[in-house]
Amino acid sequence: MAALCEAFTLCGLGPSGAVGLGAGVLALEPGPDSDHVLLTDRGRTATLFKVSDQKPLGCWSVKHGQMITCPVVCNFETHEYIAVHDDKVLRIWKDEDVNLDKVFKATLSADVYRIHSLPHGEPLVLFKGGGVRTLDVLLEAPQQEIENFISDEVIKWSEAFLEGQEPILIFATEKDGDYFIYLQKFKLNILQKYKLEQQESSNPLSFTAYIKNQIITLLCLYSNDSIYKVLIPLQQHSEEEEQILSKSLLLKLSVSGSVLKGTSFAVLDKDHVAVLGSLTAFGEESKECLTIWNTKFQTLQTSKELPLGTSGQLWCYGEKFFFTHGKVLTVNLYKCETSSLAAAVGKLKDSQTSDASFLNWNTLNDEELVVSLQSQQSVTLKSESKMTLRSKRSSVAKAPSDTLTVGQLLLDIKDSSSAAVEEELKQLLSKAQMPDVQATIGCVITALINRCKTDPMFYPQNFLIQLVQKGELSYSLCPDLMAVALEKKDMHLLQICLQRFPDIPEEITYACLKLFLSISDDCLERTDVNLDSVLCYIDIESNNKEVKTEIVENGFNTELEEDSCDTTFTKETLLKNDVEFCPVGPQRAALLNAVLHSAYSETFLLPHLKDLPAQQAVLFLRYLHYLYVKSSEKINTTLPGVLSPTINQIMDWMCLLLDAHFTVMVMLPEAKGLLSNLHKFVRAQVRFYSELNKIEGSLQELQRLKRQKDSQAYSIEVLELI
Repeated sequence: MAALCEAFTLCGLGPSGAVGLGAGVLALEPGPDSDHVLLTDRGRTATLFKVSDQKPLGCWSVKHGQMITCPVVCNFETHEYIAVHDDKVLRIWKDEDVNLDKVFKATLSADVYRIHSLPHGEPLVLFKGGGVRTLDVLLEAPQQEIENFISDEVIKWSEAFLEGQEPILIFATEKDGDYFIYLQKFKLNILQKYKLEQQESSNPLSFTAYIKNQIITLLCLYSNDSIYKVLIPLQQHSEEEEQILSKSLLLKLSVSGSVLKGTSFAVLDKDHVAVLGSLTAFGEESKECLTIWNTKFQTLQTSKELPLGTSGQLWCYGEKFFFTHGKVLTVNLYKCETSSLAAAVGKLKDSQTSDASFLNWNTLNDEELVVSLQSQQSVTLKSESKMTLRSKRSSVAKAPSDTLTVGQLLLDIKDSSSAAVEEELKQLLSKAQMPDVQATIGCVITALINRCKTDPMFYPQNFLIQLVQKGELSYSLCPDLMAVALEKKDMHLLQICLQRFPDIPEEITYACLKLFLSISDDCLERTDVNLDSVLCYIDIESNNKEVKTEIVENGFNTELEEDSCDTTFTKETLLKNDVEFCPVGPQRAALLNAVLHSAYSETFLLPHLKDLPAQQAVLFLRYLHYLYVKSSEKINTTLPGVLSPTINQIMDWMCLLLDAHFTVMVMLPEAKGLLSNLHKFVRAQVRFYSELNKIEGSLQELQRLKRQKDSQAYSIEVLELI
C-alpha cells in the first residue's frame, strides 16, 4: 500500500522567490546526508537546503557571463561540492567557501555531460563523447585526452551504481530516432553497447534504473502512456558488437477511461512507481497530477492534483518527492508498505489513526477541505466513500445540531453570517481535546482566510490569533495568513506569527519589518501588542530630551578612546535616546523584537533589506544600537524579559543592516553621530576584553593557589599581580 503524506514548500522559484530561479531548476541532487539536498538552477547558482527546516544553508554562484552546465553534486567521501560551468571548467569547494572564484579550478579537455557521486566511492565524470573518468584520475591530469565513442549520438540520461566495490555507469543515447544503452564497467575497463528495441509510433521520454543480484533493471517511460522494463545482466559477454535489448510491458498508465501522459517517474520499491504527468479523460480538461502506481496489481494507488502546474521534473530521495508546483519547489512525503491485493484495490483496513495532518490544505478549496478532512477521519476505506460532493454536503447537513463537526464549520465559514461563524469558532476553541490539532486548525485557518479574501468586511482577528496560539503551525501550512495580516495591518497577529512560525520566507520577514518601521505612533498606541519582551528593560520616557553626558562603558571613557580618524564630533551634546532612552516606543520595540527572532538566511534577506528606506534603516539601527548597549550592561549579555532578543541576534542584524545600507548611512548627516557612537562603543569593548585577556593567566594562577592552600577561619593575604 502506498500513500501521499504531508506536503510543504521548500523554496520559491520565481524572481521574487527564495532562490530567484527565474530560469527554472536544472537538477536536484542529494546532499551530505539524508536531510540535505543540492538545488542547481539553469543559470549561475547552486543552493544547499536542509529539508526539515525548509531553509537554505549555503548558496554559491559563478560570475556573470558564466553558466553552470551540469548538476552540482556532493562528494560523500570528502564532503566537498563539485560543479562544472561552461562545459569544461571544474570547481571544487567546501561549506566554508564563499567565493567560487577563489576555490579549486581545473579546465578540462572535453565537455562534461554529468558528474555522478557514489556513497562509498570516487565520483564519476561522464563526458558528452561517452568517455568516463573517476574524479581522482581526472584531477591528476585535467588536460588528458578523453575518448569520443558517440560522436553522432546525444546522451539523454545516465546513472551510476556500486555493485560490491565496483562502480558501474549506464547511459542512454539517441541518434535518428534510435536509442542505445551503454554500460561501463570500471574493473575490467569494458564498455558494452546495446540497441533498445524500437516501439512503433512511440519514443522513450524518461529513464530510471536500479541494480540487484548482478542484474540492472532499466525502466523506460514511453510516449504511448506505458512503462517498459528491460533486464541487462552484468555477467553477459557476447561477441556481437551491438546487441538488441528486448523490453516487456510493466505498466499501462490508464484507469477508468483516464490516461496519464507521464513526463517523469521514479521507482519507490519493487512494486511501486511514482509518475508525474497530465491525467486526461475524454471530453474533460487535462489535470497535472502526481500519482503512485502498483506495478504488481496494475492499479493506481493514489494521486494528487497539482492545479498550479509543474515543470515535468520529479526527484525522489529518502521517502520524499521533490517537484515544482507553480512558482515553488514542493516536498511531498510518501509511504510505501508491503504490497497486497487488498491494499491495491483499496479494501485494506487502516489500523492507524487519522492522517489528516498529511494534507496540504493550501491547495484545496473550501469544499475539498470538507471532503478531504472527512475522508481522512474515516477509519476504513469503504466503497461508500466514493460519493459525489453533493451527497457529502447533504450528509454533513444531516449531522445532529448539538454536535459541531469540523466539516460543518468549514461549510458555515464559507457562507454563514459573521456572528454564526464566531459562535462556532468559540465551540471549536472550547474543546479540551481535538484530534489532529495541527491539521484541523490549519484547515480552519485556510477556510477563514479564503472567506477574508472574498468578503472584505469579514476578519475575525481574535479567533485567528487564538487558533495560531492553539496549534503548532508553520508558514507553509497557511501561507496566505501573513499576507492577509499584512494587508489588514494586523500587528498583533504578525507578531505572533513571527514568534511561532519557523519557516517564514525572507520576503515576508522584510515586509513585516518595513510595516513595523513605517506605521505611525498614533496607530501603534491603539494597537494591542504583547509587550512581554520589552517591559523589563525599555525606558518609555520622552526620547527627545537633550542632556550633556559623559558615557562610561565597561569601565572606559569612550571620549578618551578617540583617535585621529575621528571627526570633530567629540564632546558634543549627545541625544539621550542614543544610549539611555529607547528611540522607539514599547509597541514598536516589541514588534521589532519579533522580527529579530525570525529565522532567516543572510543571502536571501540582504537583497530585500537594500530596499528599506534610508530613514527607516537609520531608525532600526538606532534601536539595535540601544539593544546592544543594554545587553552589554549585563555580565551575561542577556536582556531580561520573555522572548527578548539575544546578543547574537542583535549583532547579526546590525551587521546585516550595515552591509545593506553602509554607503547611504555614511552620506546621511543624521546617521553620522550614530555611526560614530557605535564605532566608539565597539572599540571600547574590544579594548576592555583585550585587557581581560591580559590578566587571564594571573586569574588562573589565583585559582590554582586557592586550591593548593586551604585557609583557616580567618587570614589576610596579599597577592601581587605583575
